[in-house]
Amino acid sequence: MTGWPIGFRLEYAVWNAYASPAEANTEDTMAKPVVVTDSDFAEKVLKASRPVLVDFGAVWCGPCKMIEPIVDELSTEYDGKMDFTKMDVDASPQTAIQFGIRSIPALLVFKNGKAVAQIVGAVPKAVLRKRIDAVLNSAS
Repeated sequence: MTGWPIGFRLEYAVWNAYASPAEANTEDTMAKPVVVTDSDFAEKVLKASRPVLVDFGAVWCGPCKMIEPIVDELSTEYDGKMDFTKMDVDASPQTAIQFGIRSIPALLVFKNGKAVAQIVGAVPKAVLRKRIDAVLNSAS
């Protein structure tokens, strides 16, 4: 597929991820990230009893759409160990401003009410998993 234009390759990769029969059978039981807003961010994220990953993005953001299925998969893999949320920065700008979100997608991991890790951009699943494991294995 190397001779195809980059846009087609990306669209094919995203389509292929959604069209996988193995994933189609588990979609109903998958843990999905919960949508948070400016009004419930403190309750759902800062006061959470376990670490929380917040996926800051927007509906018009192409890289956000690319990373969304990866975050969905990780939410299933880490179900019970970490909570996963997502926030639309256009609909809830105050929290994004508060935490200095200037580029999306931006993933912040909160533990004990504090941001302890930040990942900016559409990164591979292995990179996200490594950062999540580091947070889960840290003492504080």
